[in-house]
Amino acid sequence: NGSYQMNLNGRSTLVTGGAGGLGEAVVRLFAAAGASVVIFDAAADRARRLADELGDTVLAVAGDVLSETSVGEAVEVATGLGELSAVAIVHGAGVAGRTVNRDGTPHDLDLFQRTINLNIVGTFNVVRLAAVVMAGNEPDEHGQRGVFINTASIAGLEGQTGQVAYGSAKAGIIGMTLPVARDLSPMGIRINTIAPGTMGTPLMRSMPEEMQEKLVSTIPFPRRMGEPDEFAALVGHIVENPYLNGEVIRLDGALRFPPK
Repeated sequence: NGSYQMNLNGRSTLVTGGAGGLGEAVVRLFAAAGASVVIFDAAADRARRLADELGDTVLAVAGDVLSETSVGEAVEVATGLGELSAVAIVHGAGVAGRTVNRDGTPHDLDLFQRTINLNIVGTFNVVRLAAVVMAGNEPDEHGQRGVFINTASIAGLEGQTGQVAYGSAKAGIIGMTLPVARDLSPMGIRINTIAPGTMGTPLMRSMPEEMQEKLVSTIPFPRRMGEPDEFAALVGHIVENPYLNGEVIRLDGALRFPPK
């Protein structure tokens, strides 16, 4: 029954990491659905170029997901455009490093902490500040006030050798999904997490050809990288399907990361 669907037309949305890659695909999807969009990204110029291209209902806010002031400003800009009804948290970065490196040195602690901070703390900072505002929305006829979509990685479920920081960080995002869903359920706010596999972002496409082929060779089907548009399509479905809540959804062509 389509009448349960959450409709973004005339609503406001926020996308962190929205200036490129997976985030950009989500920004384009939200804008096409008739929503206003705030692109929140540290890459200010790229965010502004995308906002200019997409027109008056898309605004860029430069900032840091770890800053209360910065995230608060992005949320405020979004609510100025309409009821903030969907937030996609797509930012994230990984670093390579083993628990004990090949040269016998321990993993850099600062690097580990920064990765945890950006992914786990940064994601939660956006969720907690946006949820306060979302809780004040008028519920629709089914009691819905909004939805969050977080981004983890299959590395959060089966991290590879050298992915201890990234795997731990993404596991933290997976681990917050259900408790946050339970916390926000009295307010009619849902949260789900997407765990992508090997996605064909501009960064991945810029890697040497033989490295790309090696990455794709272990993907059962389709034997290729995932497209940012496929990620955005799943975000769109999560928004529209009100019974999807507290779930972690793999988007990976049946890939399971091998140890290396």
